[in-house]
Amino acid sequence: MTTENPTLPGSAVTPVPHPFGLPAATHSYLERAARSLREAITASEVTVRYAHAHVAALRATAALLAARAHPATPRRRGSQKNAWVLLAEVAPEFSEWAAFFAAGAAKRAAAEAGSARAVSEREADDLVRDADRYLGLVEQSLGLDRHVPFQEYLPTTGPSCVA
Repeated sequence: MTTENPTLPGSAVTPVPHPFGLPAATHSYLERAARSLREAITASEVTVRYAHAHVAALRATAALLAARAHPATPRRRGSQKNAWVLLAEVAPEFSEWAAFFAAGAAKRAAAEAGSARAVSEREADDLVRDADRYLGLVEQSLGLDRHVPFQEYLPTTGPSCVA
C-alpha cells in the first residue's frame, strides 16, 4: 500500500506492514526524536530551537534506517556516507527530505557552536514545523500511527506560530 506524501508532491510513503516487528533501536530513535522535538518547541533561544529540530529529524532518520537498512556485504573501506545520503538510498521516497535536511546541517553546526547569526527566528520555527511533519511521515512509513503534531499543543500567538 502506498500513500501520497501531502508535503512533497509526487513522493510516496510505503508503510511497513508489521510495526511490532520493528527493531528496538527504531522505537528508541523515534522516542529520542520526539524528545528532541519537544525540546526544540520549548527552547527560548533560536539557535537551540533550530539545532534540536534538526537533531529530531536526524533521529527520525536513524529510526527509519534501523528499520529498513540491511547490512552490506563486507567490502574494502570506502567513503562513509552520512545519514542523509543513506536515507535517500534506503528510502528513496524521502530523497527530497534528505536533501532538505542535509542543506541545513551547516546551519545546525553553526547554531550549536553558538553563532547568534546562524539562523533567524523564522528559520528555526519553520524547521521545527518541518521536523514535526517529517517525524509523522517516518512513523507512517514504518506502519505506526502518526503522532499528533507537537505544534497542536502550543498556543497560536504571533506570526511565527501560524502553520
